Amino acid sequence: MDWNRTKSIFIIVFLILDIFLYSLYLKRYNEAQSVEIPGERTIETRLKDDKITYGALPSNESATYITGKVHKFTGSDFPDKNQQANINGTLAHVVFINPVKLRNINDNTSFTEFLHTNVKEGDSYALWKVDREERVAIFFQKKNNQMFYYNESASLKIKWNMDDEVIMYEQTMIDNIEEIEQQETVIPPLQIIQTLYAKGLLKAESRITHIKLGYSTFSNLTQTQTQVLIPTWEVQVKLADGESEEYFVDAMEGKIIDIQEDKQEGEEEDWGVE
Repeated sequence: MDWNRTKSIFIIVFLILDIFLYSLYLKRYNEAQSVEIPGERTIETRLKDDKITYGALPSNESATYITGKVHKFTGSDFPDKNQQANINGTLAHVVFINPVKLRNINDNTSFTEFLHTNVKEGDSYALWKVDREERVAIFFQKKNNQMFYYNESASLKIKWNMDDEVIMYEQTMIDNIEEIEQQETVIPPLQIIQTLYAKGLLKAESRITHIKLGYSTFSNLTQTQTQVLIPTWEVQVKLADGESEEYFVDAMEGKIIDIQEDKQEGEEEDWGVE
């Protein structure tokens, strides 16, 4: 018997059971909290009084916990002779021998077109951010068009030169993605907004410009390179002074998720080139 494999299976099974029981508890708690008390102002009224606005909200969203294995790259992942890959296990740093011209750096579709043509499983990533001053574009891996937010094992970054030619990219990837449970309806966006408001995170005269469902990392079982990901609401807010903030909330349990450390690591990496 392979004891290490058996032990890993038990760890995952008990983790799934813990997630299910805790989710059930929190769901009942949230239902109790959402019951309106006669005489209290509704969340819509409180937001209106503070001049906090939002547009159309997603409806009837459903999701489930998922697992996946962190991909270990090999030379066979990069058959293109124009790409020189330096592989460090789960991280691939790829340099183009002959840089690849981008169609138009002012058009974001140019970056997704580049991935489609030049990167392994490029269509499984979605564009997150473009820094044209630093000439870097950041992508997050996705499943069913839902991003894996700031996951260091599921991201891709490209770097281009002053001639608008891609000179290199770095890639990590999760594969063998499977759903743990049946799909179920997640906490609705308005209740997520209520959670942020109750925590004092939504400032007066701000506007919620974007709210979308994706995934964040719940746990990383390093022994088996397995990750458990949880459905997560991403909320972007524009303040009265023009500054922007973003928040991430567990879509099953309603907890605010702090992923600032992962965010900073993802955005502050030094490419070591000019």
